[in-house]
Amino acid sequence: MSSFLLRLNLVEGSITFSFSPDAARNLQSAITALTQDLKAVANKTAGAKVAPQKAMEYQHSGEVFLECFCNPNIWPSPFAAKVLITVRDERIRLTTEAELTRIIEDVNLYLESHG
Repeated sequence: MSSFLLRLNLVEGSITFSFSPDAARNLQSAITALTQDLKAVANKTAGAKVAPQKAMEYQHSGEVFLECFCNPNIWPSPFAAKVLITVRDERIRLTTEAELTRIIEDVNLYLESHG
């Protein structure tokens, strides 16, 4: 299985790691579902009750472990949402935030190049 480098641009800086196109498509699917949940929360009418949406908890184990978490119930729109990202292996662990819109762009760019 061939693995390519995925670059995720964070709030400050970026991180690049090995990631397969199949894993990127799975991440893209999880992000698409999250975006729909965020839109449902954002489009509620004034005073209307909206059922709480399930948080996105994406995990991938490869050369590094990647976890993405986002609770759609706390963000006013997909454009404001941030994703908590953890990337780790046996030597290092990085946990930080990234803007959802930027992650969408990064994954789409990766898939255009390698997918």
